[in-house]
Amino acid sequence: MQHGNLRADVNVSVCRPGQYEKYQATQNFSQLGTRCEIKNMNSMRFMTQAIDYEARRQIAILEDGGKVVQETRLYDPDKGETRSMRSKEEAHDYRYFPCPDLLPLEIDQAWVDDIAAGMPELPDAKKARFMADFGLTDYDASVLTADLDSAGFFESVAKGRDGKAAANWVINELFGRLNKQGLAIADSPVSTGQLGSVLDLIGSGEISGKMAKDLFEIIWTEGGDPSEIVAREGMKQVTDTGAIEAAIDTLMAANPDQVEKARANPRLAGWFTGQVLKATGGKANPAVVGQMVAAKLGL
Repeated sequence: MQHGNLRADVNVSVCRPGQYEKYQATQNFSQLGTRCEIKNMNSMRFMTQAIDYEARRQIAILEDGGKVVQETRLYDPDKGETRSMRSKEEAHDYRYFPCPDLLPLEIDQAWVDDIAAGMPELPDAKKARFMADFGLTDYDASVLTADLDSAGFFESVAKGRDGKAAANWVINELFGRLNKQGLAIADSPVSTGQLGSVLDLIGSGEISGKMAKDLFEIIWTEGGDPSEIVAREGMKQVTDTGAIEAAIDTLMAANPDQVEKARANPRLAGWFTGQVLKATGGKANPAVVGQMVAAKLGL
């Protein structure tokens, strides 16, 4: 192309924020902007410049309350701008005529509907569904629907669970580890059932997020049932408030000066929470400890 041996046409259209997402959900082309065609581009550099200028030109028209006219334009590299070449004709303006050697093709709508019903869910539709059903961000949904196997893995894990939490674990922990070791999702040592069980243990409060990462490591290297591993390794969080209260009382009795400082400055209460978690080997529920520390300090 840079040698002038190949030429290309560029179609540019813009739309207001949010319109493209509506188009993805409804597949309604009317929600997208009017396009203009830039003819006879002969280099990638000019294509880039033309697209940038044309997009800015159309945005300026819309922001001024105007309407973009569908037309064919040319790019002037000396001035760095596009200019109108001719209005864009509709199909009938081209005066197409039937080929006498081709018979009319009549397509039965039932046949079309049958094909549509048998088609798999397309990536854009899957992405929109993930965002709606699981509350995912645009970025997370894009990552998870970039590959069919990845999307299927996530959906199996997320079914009946917190979609955002499932996405975080699949993208950050699982994909991160797979990428690090050069493995595909199909080769994952951690199954959907195992990762789902880890999420269930977190959700029930049996293990903390830190414990879950340790558990994930064991499952990755050794396999096994997450619940059985938690029981075997003694990884369950301390939920006995009596034991937590005793640890707090002991700590406060040994550090009266720190108690007075924390009562004067509530932000220092975090020191007690950290010390209790340390004393319990990280097994106490941080939220429960924090609440009990605040109550003990009268905050």
